Amino acid sequence: MTEFPTQAQVVIIGGGVGGASIAYHLTLMGWKDVVILEKHEITSGSTWHSAGLVGQMRSDANLTRMMHYSTDLYRKLKAETGQDTSWREVGGIRLACSPERMEETKRLVGMARSFGVPMELISPKEAQDMFPLMSLDGVLGAAYTPNDGSIDPTGLTNALIIGAKNRGARVFTDTAVESITLTNGRVSEVVTNKGTIKTEIVVNASGMWGREIGKMVGLNLPVVPMAHLYIMTKPIEGVTNKFPNLRDPDLLVYWREEVGGLITGGYERQPATFGMNGIPKDFKFQLLPPDWERFTPLMENSIRRVPAVENAEVKMLLNGPEGFTPDGEFLLGPTTVKGFWVACAFCAHGLAGAGGIGKVMAEWIINGSPEWDMWRLDVRRFGPNYNSINYTVARTFETYTQYYDIHYPGEERMSKRNVRTSPTYYRLRDLGCHFGEKMGWERPNWFKKYEELATHGHEPKGWARHNWSRAIGHEHLMTRENAGLFDETSFNKFEVRGPGALNFLNTVCSNQIDVPVGHLVYTQCLNKRGGIECDFTVTRLAEDRFFIVTGTAFGQHDMSWLSLNMPEDGSVTLEDVGSSYACIGMWGPKARTILEKVTSDDVSNAGFPYMTNRRINIGDIPVLASRVTYVGELGWEFYCPTEYGLRLWDTLWEAGAPEGMVAGGYKAIDTLRLEKGYRYWSGEISPDYTPYEAGLGFAVKLDKENFIGKDALVKQKAEGIKRKLCTITLADDRTIVLGKEPIRIGDDIVGWVASGGFGYSVNKSIAYAYLPMEHAKVGTKLQVECFGEQVGAEVAQAVLWDPKAERVRQ
Repeated sequence: MTEFPTQAQVVIIGGGVGGASIAYHLTLMGWKDVVILEKHEITSGSTWHSAGLVGQMRSDANLTRMMHYSTDLYRKLKAETGQDTSWREVGGIRLACSPERMEETKRLVGMARSFGVPMELISPKEAQDMFPLMSLDGVLGAAYTPNDGSIDPTGLTNALIIGAKNRGARVFTDTAVESITLTNGRVSEVVTNKGTIKTEIVVNASGMWGREIGKMVGLNLPVVPMAHLYIMTKPIEGVTNKFPNLRDPDLLVYWREEVGGLITGGYERQPATFGMNGIPKDFKFQLLPPDWERFTPLMENSIRRVPAVENAEVKMLLNGPEGFTPDGEFLLGPTTVKGFWVACAFCAHGLAGAGGIGKVMAEWIINGSPEWDMWRLDVRRFGPNYNSINYTVARTFETYTQYYDIHYPGEERMSKRNVRTSPTYYRLRDLGCHFGEKMGWERPNWFKKYEELATHGHEPKGWARHNWSRAIGHEHLMTRENAGLFDETSFNKFEVRGPGALNFLNTVCSNQIDVPVGHLVYTQCLNKRGGIECDFTVTRLAEDRFFIVTGTAFGQHDMSWLSLNMPEDGSVTLEDVGSSYACIGMWGPKARTILEKVTSDDVSNAGFPYMTNRRINIGDIPVLASRVTYVGELGWEFYCPTEYGLRLWDTLWEAGAPEGMVAGGYKAIDTLRLEKGYRYWSGEISPDYTPYEAGLGFAVKLDKENFIGKDALVKQKAEGIKRKLCTITLADDRTIVLGKEPIRIGDDIVGWVASGGFGYSVNKSIAYAYLPMEHAKVGTKLQVECFGEQVGAEVAQAVLWDPKAERVRQ
């Protein structure tokens, strides 16, 4: 028997498919001292009762790559380990049974082409030929993916465990983790019922126990165990092991063959949680009592599409709990606790992604960042609003019940609203604000009162009409013509202080942070490959004090990135000061005229230059004013203590109304910044791309001392970039791209859309995409595939509005 270790390089908590894959890939990359701790037996939590479906296609390129990597791995595991995983590449069919679903299917096939997935549109009859037991009632078409498949969850996990053990990993079952010790905010040891292991790296791969393990280090991870239902039938006449996996999202149901019978289940409209007051300690290889009442609507839908299910003999109704998150995606990555990593809550898709999960987690732990951008799965995508379990459960219910629904662009969450509101909230409401939500914040999307005033005449077609208003264009044009007032209180704000602050920021930022007090710097933080991990502005408030502003959605992520790279000698303090300040932005050619009405401070161009920061008074309010813009017009962001926020808005609003100033929402900000070429992290820029590729070389200072990613940028600059972010305009201005659409030159796919929208000032439909250098020349003719139709387009000049930035510097 293997002796219980007293120390290890990595301790993985959880012996399910996720933990097994992480151990497999860590050892594959050369780390041998890897320990898996499982409180019961391997696969005894959620893995063993997985339905076993493995699909390729996701709505994100990197998630799709992750799934593709998984299936590549599954094909060869048996040969490597000797363990049969029962991998069967039977293909997958996704039905479309409404005109709206057919539109979605065409879009999905287009995305698949972008990502290199062999998905194709097929007719209802072709679908039935592959799955003869299905009814064609209401079926308009389908998408077919030949390399989807199914796998035995226990066989897969055991194969991964064997591979890991063959390279040195050790596995200890019946070993319960009782606590995790932190020393100076860093993981130092894991205490179990069999002894204590000293370690600096712990991976929480505990599945539905993820929240409970997280609490051991003071984290409230958004993990909710949900009782997932499916039935398994005895053999049905006509069913063969050649049947593809079948999904009918309009009926909320899926099917796959199992030993001559069918497994069928789905995502019911009345879901149920499990173990919210703690999962029983003896819960292993267990199911919950069959819940036929809850399953009946799914059963009826399953019979409707596959009538043979009605008379099939049911072996069992499996009611198995699995960890889910509020957005239905995995939790992966580092946390604010140094050395504590997360890989749990796989939302019923752990088998499909397990291979890729192990790969990206091993790369993240060993190299500091994975090969692919994992923002969609990053644990840090959830803000502090998800510390509340009631909030988390409500959001998880909403996502679960809508899992198979069509999700249109700009879709808003409806549960648990009005949790975080700015001081101006009721004033904006009285102005007719249509609110959206991000990270729990209520934020203005647009103002309905402007719909009747809009004269621009532009209306998008198709999906882009969802969650859209004519008011957006009016707010955009009035900001360009007069001025717009925007509440940006939801922006995240940090302070970095201390004698080591400058050195620290210059180490993590690619731009030069050593600027005079009162100056702003736009910069990125990079990974070792030169990929963009953060994108924000830094203001130098004093010799040893800096103010950072970043996007609403990126606070947890950017705070974590900074804290994980901070020196541990106490020379730097990092503090989240977001809730301490309201932020009001005012931009437009009349911004200075309006501001001069309410301040006696010098706000002339000479007295208050672009990209500088000063303390001034606006009426009765002391503000920190930053002359910076995200819309491409003259103006400022004003930061004041939160209690002054409403008075600040009212003061500016009263001064601006006679000048034709409008209240503006975030939808207008997006259209303004798109035609100005300003980047958005997680949209046009991400860890997949470097500043040079993204057209942000001006924010890189290679002449300063070493910074993270510098070596990669030096190399890339010497060799030259092979692709770059291009501005593209579409021939049909009513076609608005939504992202991920394939871009063609002739029959060749040369890229896909990163983001897009309509530019009301330039009167063009705009797209951004990374293209190979040979196709990046201005004037290059392209085709963009939108919902199955080819739309003419061409590469345009990089900046469509005010390319010389004369308006922002006036």
